Amino acid sequence: RTLEAVIDSDEVQITPVAAAKPSPPSPLSAEVLGPIEAITEDMWPGVPVIPSMSTGATDGLYLRNAGIPVYGVSGLFGDINDNRAHGQNERINIQSFYEGQEFLYRLTQALSRADVP
Repeated sequence: RTLEAVIDSDEVQITPVAAAKPSPPSPLSAEVLGPIEAITEDMWPGVPVIPSMSTGATDGLYLRNAGIPVYGVSGLFGDINDNRAHGQNERINIQSFYEGQEFLYRLTQALSRADVP
């Protein structure tokens, strides 16, 4: 309805393809957030971890609806003045790429240890 009101034209017809599928948010427990914060502090001292919601969509809603928490982390930093994500000439800094891989490697190790509840 909002789109219809904003467009306000009889020449444009908006038809929903499917109803939105709600899914509960994944909890930010200490077991998940703790390792993220520790690895971030080790790799990039003083950089805060700030939970956010992205504007994209994933199939994570199906896992969350099945009771499996889903989280998205990247460990990538980009130049705010040279954002080419999902556009022509998409690129990231080489150092950022390798640091992101190291971050994900360490996080996978930390979260998959046998002594993690």
